[in-house]
Amino acid sequence: MAKGKKTFIFYSDWINMIREMENEDAGELLKHILSYVNDENPDTNNKFVKMAFGHMKPLIKKDLIQWEKQILKYSEMGKESARKRKEQHNSTYVEPKSTYVEPMNTVNDNVNVINTNSIYLEKEFLEDWKKVRLHFLKAPTNIKKLGTFESRCFDLAIKDFSKEDIRNAMQCLFKQEVQEIKSMFLQPKHFLENVEKYHNAHISKEYKLYGSKKIKYEL
Repeated sequence: MAKGKKTFIFYSDWINMIREMENEDAGELLKHILSYVNDENPDTNNKFVKMAFGHMKPLIKKDLIQWEKQILKYSEMGKESARKRKEQHNSTYVEPKSTYVEPMNTVNDNVNVINTNSIYLEKEFLEDWKKVRLHFLKAPTNIKKLGTFESRCFDLAIKDFSKEDIRNAMQCLFKQEVQEIKSMFLQPKHFLENVEKYHNAHISKEYKLYGSKKIKYEL
């Protein structure tokens, strides 16, 4: 299993093969699979396990390779985004003056938000989450405070991304065509764990991270 990867795909059609195995052999096969994806290089003398795993192993490796390519792609996109932000900052920097400037409202494509200062507070984030969720899902939320883990992720996010970056990434999450995993949109935990992923997807206008909507044709 690649570094940082905690999951793998277990295909449902494997049941046809496993169903024909004795319970003891099936149990040994499961242990063999888990040992393999945890980089333990398992070996077995059980011919049924060898035969079944021989069919599964190429698919597990294929999924892993695809995952590693996707991670590399996101990494490169993140570096390119950071480079462009740095260039933009250097080209637009103006020596600060003591004159007070009234904060201006910034408007994006879908949801109006107010940019009052460069520090993104938890209260502001939750208000943005509420607005974006209501706009896209028509579903209100009344989250008052981030959980301990969410708060830690939020602190890391505001160190690496600007307020605008996080807001754009948030909207990219809700713009995804396929939204089958409802928990991803119920609490901000999933988003805060994957800010960079959705930030990069926003830049590339990638709204099919989890597949495309299927169009039904009537005969």
